[in-house]
Amino acid sequence: MPPPRILTIAGSDSSGGAGIQADIKTITVLGGYAMSAITAITAQNTLGVTAVEVLVPALIAAQIDACVSDIGVDAVKIGMLGSPEIAAVVADRLGALAVPVVFDPVMVATSGSVLADAATIAAFERLMQLAVLTTPNVAELAALGGHQAMQARGVTYLAKGGDGEGERVDDVLVVPGEEPHVMSGSRIHTRHTHGTGCTLSSAIATYLGKGLPLAEAVDRARLFVRSALRAAPGFGAGSGPLGHGEARG
Repeated sequence: MPPPRILTIAGSDSSGGAGIQADIKTITVLGGYAMSAITAITAQNTLGVTAVEVLVPALIAAQIDACVSDIGVDAVKIGMLGSPEIAAVVADRLGALAVPVVFDPVMVATSGSVLADAATIAAFERLMQLAVLTTPNVAELAALGGHQAMQARGVTYLAKGGDGEGERVDDVLVVPGEEPHVMSGSRIHTRHTHGTGCTLSSAIATYLGKGLPLAEAVDRARLFVRSALRAAPGFGAGSGPLGHGEARG
């Protein structure tokens, strides 16, 4: 049986810990075939983002078209977009595909660098409606209006709790018409958390591409991230990368 074909649409992380690089590592380790549409080139490392060059929308569209028209696709992960125009062209392309889409609404990097402006956030609306799952962290959920606003949109989302306080990490899966499903785990104390959101969303997309139900895909992806956190190689002076290659899927 061939591996699921997973397309990641995101920015490039020069240090390899997050973005396209983290996605490709995750998809590959979990048995998927990784393809990419790069939205932006960043100069970054474990200490922060020092430069960003956003690519033109037509080039992102061309990358998506090239992958879909030849290889095909079983699931899509969306990460950093970089502009409202890119968000719009991605929504246009994905609207024609009947495959699960996982949308990680990247706005702020772990370092604190802002990666999306107000207009881009507004453009996220179409993508949240297209996606089978949106995965905001604490700050992103607040920027999107909180739980009440997300539920009013009628979208399915995973409110990630890794950036919260306390010794327990609660991730809440909210599906319209159902009771919220809380998935908890003990906090793993480590500074090596660069790319956790990218890894989680691409892992969920890979499991969905394999045909797993949403709740199971989320649960297994969470376990993969926790394994990768424990396997972190210890690189960098700041928020270091995960140990994708040593993690268990």
